[in-house]
Amino acid sequence: MDWPQFRDRFLVRFWDPLPAVIAAGVLSAYYFGLTGTFWAVTGEFTRWGGHVLQLFGLHPEEWGYFKVIGLKGGPLDRIDGVMVLGMFAGCLAAALWANNVKLRRPQNRTRIAQALIGGIIAGFGARLAMGCNLAAFFTGIPQFSLHAWFFALATAAGSWAGARFTLLPMFRSPIKLQKVSAALPLTQTAAQARNRLWLGMAVLAPALAWGLWQLAVAPVMGFAILCGIGFGLLIERAQICFTSAFRDLWITGRTYMAKAIILGMAVSAIGVFSYIQLGVAPKIMWAGPNAVIGGLLFGFGIVLAGGCETGWMYRAVEGQVHFWWVGLGNIIGATLLAWCWDGIAPALALDFEKVNLLAVFGPAGGLVVTYLLLILSLLAVLWWERLFFRRRAATPAPTLKEAMQ
Repeated sequence: MDWPQFRDRFLVRFWDPLPAVIAAGVLSAYYFGLTGTFWAVTGEFTRWGGHVLQLFGLHPEEWGYFKVIGLKGGPLDRIDGVMVLGMFAGCLAAALWANNVKLRRPQNRTRIAQALIGGIIAGFGARLAMGCNLAAFFTGIPQFSLHAWFFALATAAGSWAGARFTLLPMFRSPIKLQKVSAALPLTQTAAQARNRLWLGMAVLAPALAWGLWQLAVAPVMGFAILCGIGFGLLIERAQICFTSAFRDLWITGRTYMAKAIILGMAVSAIGVFSYIQLGVAPKIMWAGPNAVIGGLLFGFGIVLAGGCETGWMYRAVEGQVHFWWVGLGNIIGATLLAWCWDGIAPALALDFEKVNLLAVFGPAGGLVVTYLLLILSLLAVLWWERLFFRRRAATPAPTLKEAMQ
């Protein structure tokens, strides 16, 4: 394979989501084993909100929530902090390779309101449940924490409500039809594409150098940076979005991303299990109403906003202004939850057990139970897919005029 073929196949074209999600599952297992924590982002975003409050003379470090997740130092001093920065570097490098960076503003102001409000709801819900689509779902389930299953089911329900809500007429953008004689070809300036490719390499090179340097002086931080870069490359090139996985189930019946995520968790679980047997402690959270309520809010919020915690990151660096507002909303919502945590935590979280399935059923039993639940999840997705398209086939298609009304 020569350079032009390699460039077009691996750097310019989008990657197949299925192997990319499985690769993310494998990488997240290594990340857990090498750093002792799980792949998560909203906890760090909450800390960023805390640092902003500190700039205004407030003392969020005294709040109970920050005593749980920590607020010492800055992003460069924390495993999560350098990993998230590595993710942004990976996302930007991958987007530049494909010349996929362009300032794109929403045409409808309603979309900005959706982005901000949905982001706030999702950020609040994610931190109430002690994790987003990563820590309380994609990497939470392979940690064998029962709260992640509560969150997953609640997120599915919340995303269904969000999908129905966003289909209301108030959210429909006006469409102007223009008569054309032929399809307009997609064009790209060759010089710009070439320059962007090398600019992407220029972004990736110092990020990798930083990770390798840290690997020599502080191995855990170095692994976190390098894993973050890998996560960023995967989510941008494969356009991995948990929002689309849930939303597409309810609106279009497409299940490819949902099935990929389930398989990714299945692969990750065995890797995490192996590290746990070697003595690495899993991250188990409270299996209380906080996980259910948080999941409902999160599912509704990500569909209203149009993006989850991973989805908005790569779309933001691609220049999609809408997702800048989603990210801002996430940080605001997460910080609001931290502010009111002391008042609601005892009733919703702290009085409930942290249930580890490996402790309840034994190591082998917990692994089997997790895989059985994943298989049931996959079967449920396949059942819904068949039911959706069977119903669609039995329903007459609307006319163009009806569809536009």
